[in-house]
Amino acid sequence: MSQAAPSNPSPPEHKQPSLLDALIPVFSLIIMLAAAVYLFSSDSSSGANQIALVLAACIAMIIGYKNGYSWNQMERGIVKSIGVATGALLILFSVGSLIGTWILAGTVPTMIYYGMQILNPDYFYAACCLLCAVVALSIGSSWTVAGTLGIALVGISSAMGLDVNITAGAIISGAYFGDKMSPMSDTTNLAPAVAGTDIFSHIRHMTWTTVPSIIIALIGFIFLGLTADAAPIENQLVDTLALLDKTYNPGIHLLIPLLVVLYLANRRMPAFPTVILGTLAGAVCAALFQFDNVIDFVHDDTLLPMVALVKGLWIAMFDGYVANTGDEVLDNLLSRGGMSSMVTTVWLILCAMAFGGVMEVTGLLNRILESILTVVTGTTSLIITTLGVCIGANIITADQYIAIVLPGRMLKVEYTRRKLAAVNLSRTLEDSATVTSPLVPWNTCGAFMASTLGVATIAYLPYAFFNLVCPLISASYAYFNFKIEPLDETRISTGEVVG
Repeated sequence: MSQAAPSNPSPPEHKQPSLLDALIPVFSLIIMLAAAVYLFSSDSSSGANQIALVLAACIAMIIGYKNGYSWNQMERGIVKSIGVATGALLILFSVGSLIGTWILAGTVPTMIYYGMQILNPDYFYAACCLLCAVVALSIGSSWTVAGTLGIALVGISSAMGLDVNITAGAIISGAYFGDKMSPMSDTTNLAPAVAGTDIFSHIRHMTWTTVPSIIIALIGFIFLGLTADAAPIENQLVDTLALLDKTYNPGIHLLIPLLVVLYLANRRMPAFPTVILGTLAGAVCAALFQFDNVIDFVHDDTLLPMVALVKGLWIAMFDGYVANTGDEVLDNLLSRGGMSSMVTTVWLILCAMAFGGVMEVTGLLNRILESILTVVTGTTSLIITTLGVCIGANIITADQYIAIVLPGRMLKVEYTRRKLAAVNLSRTLEDSATVTSPLVPWNTCGAFMASTLGVATIAYLPYAFFNLVCPLISASYAYFNFKIEPLDETRISTGEVVG
């Protein structure tokens, strides 16, 4: 009788990581990032942070290999993690093109031109915050607001001699308030979906933390505005307006690309095609209204005018626009954009997502989260722990969607077990994961805001008042057991709430 063929050996089981295993890559990353900031200051995101993230990912891989994970398994985790960020990377590149064509078309210069005449330095920061909040509320996208109104407001701030770091903080504060409160926002839909509640109950519950937070932020911006002094540059403002008028001939018609983007966003078209169409609208405006500027931008007399036009628009999309107004400050302000300007940011995001992917697939991230949950003893500690976990997930995974979904799934059962309504979880997810994402330099949101606004994350972080205050308000509500909704027992009995 023939001998039976041996069965294929079963793959070795993965060893459960210890808490030390999980913390080694995290603390290694923290040390390396701190060293990068110390050695390179605000330029750390131009390469030093990327190296730190890659080395930390390698450390996590070594630990994963020790625990039985193969390279192929970890590679799949990295690819999956980067796949989550693909949409953000596409938007980043498209925003680079949008900025280039909008400056070339005169759209950004027009917004700066009118903004300098309307906005008073005394209330400029607060006005930035309110304007961005209203627009983000109407379209549901903080990224779109930053990539359109944001770049103009930073330009106005610079021309007025105001602090661009404070301006960026005001833009982000307003944009994230509006984004959080808009039913059209992706994160505002994602958080209640993960927690198990409906979006409008979620938004109503969020007003208790977001409204006090934005009021505190506005008070801070009003105070900073009143203490700002732009008087010494009044003559410079007049000169800047004259240069803008002479170079770009500003007019309402040049705001057509902005109206196109706002209309498409309001119609809930996805962000990537919205920005691409906005870029093309900018290119059309440039061809129609800035023909001579485009020809001058190319600096090639050997080309036929129409050929030079196409080349100029093409360059603006991939390599940005270089202004030549004759004023050094204004030229620096308007020389930006192009897909190439986003390459360093994409590099940063890819490295961050690689680290997050290894941490997740090897179980190191879950091990940290499980250890954190052991400190939960009641409602207060559960909500405060949720805030901390989501902020930590933003730092480790570098993506706000993961920072919402992963802790939300893990903690949903615990909220139900403690008889807490799902709106408590959904609100806490947004009060932490959503609002702190632009405060992490290597997070997709932090990297996007820094690249788009031209202000380093570390520089605007102290002035993003809304984003800093909101988690504190949420934690104080938990501490005082204020506006913490109990679970409706009838929903459990009818099966509406599942563990």
